[in-house]
Amino acid sequence: MIMSLSIDEIRKIASLARLKLNNEEEKRYAETISAVLDYMKILNEVDTIGVEPTFQVTGLEDVYREDIAENSGRQAKILAVMPEVENGELVVPEVFEE
Repeated sequence: MIMSLSIDEIRKIASLARLKLNNEEEKRYAETISAVLDYMKILNEVDTIGVEPTFQVTGLEDVYREDIAENSGRQAKILAVMPEVENGELVVPEVFEE
């Protein structure tokens, strides 16, 4: 079954996406999106009963490490070049008015 979108449907989609399309683009998108929807319809007909879900096929795994805060040893050097420091912290101008 061929599913085709009308030009009016393409105009509505374009409007929702805030796109301005000319007549040629409307026709091209109607054909292209219809082809994609037709392909999705074919994929929906594939029997996947008994097929395990696959999230990736390379066999690679993410490597995680515990997120531990560590002292870099650079704080003194960084604070030494700051224009104004108070209680070991950089002083910056206020950005909010009371």
